[in-house]
Amino acid sequence: MGRQIAILALATLVLAACGSSPQRKVETRGTPAPVEGRTVGGGGYLSGDGPGANVPANIDETPDAVPKSEPLHRYANRPYVALGKTYTPMTIAGNYKERGIASWYGKKFHGQRTSSGEVYDMYGMTAAHPTLPIPSYARVTHVASGKTVVVRVNDRGPFLHERVMDLSYTAAHKIGIIGNGSAEVEVESIAPSAIIGNVARVEPVQIRALEPARPVAKPASVQPVVAGGNVYLQLGAFKSRDAAESFMAKMRAELGDVGREISLFVKDGYTRIHLGPYADQNQARSSAEQLQDRLGFKPMVNLR
Repeated sequence: MGRQIAILALATLVLAACGSSPQRKVETRGTPAPVEGRTVGGGGYLSGDGPGANVPANIDETPDAVPKSEPLHRYANRPYVALGKTYTPMTIAGNYKERGIASWYGKKFHGQRTSSGEVYDMYGMTAAHPTLPIPSYARVTHVASGKTVVVRVNDRGPFLHERVMDLSYTAAHKIGIIGNGSAEVEVESIAPSAIIGNVARVEPVQIRALEPARPVAKPASVQPVVAGGNVYLQLGAFKSRDAAESFMAKMRAELGDVGREISLFVKDGYTRIHLGPYADQNQARSSAEQLQDRLGFKPMVNLR
């Protein structure tokens, strides 16, 4: 009898230990409220996810998303909390450019609702981003290959592993990151004012290290480069000169007290709005952090 009691006690302790073991942290997809978890699995994609059984034969011919001016979603652009972190979505498209790791999601979420309320189609040209406006459009470039696609942002995420974006299966396939599951990309938001003739993909983004640009002739109305350094914060970049000047006027109204000159700078066919100059890149990054809450987006460091 005593031996039976000891065995039962040991079994109870083992079960209790198993029940109290910490749960594996998983990532939520879609709206900020926890829905269904995702964990990284084998085969280059997430556990339970994958390309699906009936991949269209002509997937390579799927056209890019075509940007157009759309009203912001009523609810999907409000500040929210996911996995204990607060996110404040942007309200202006075209003021974001970042390099980081992107992944993709497929059959596990195919047919489910996105944060915009639309049904997720893994064979469409869409993407999920924590803070880009919903809906909005972005150009995504695979850094290693230079392949570029334009996607429509209609979902929130990713929230783990410091990834910058989750692409639809087709978008990931077109830039060649399906096999590895993730890759380094550059994401650049597209402003509606930058759309020419309703064609989004005017030219591929050239990925290269930052370097001082050669001096270019500027029209008389462009602000001259302020002496003292070549480090600036970029507040926006536009194909349209009129749109750039309009946005610069808005930035001057909002940032008139920062003690830095806001000027236009033309490079690679874009009219850029710069704030500066700064003594060095560390000072510029510190200023960008301070301005993020005020502007609703984080300016990026740019060298002239």
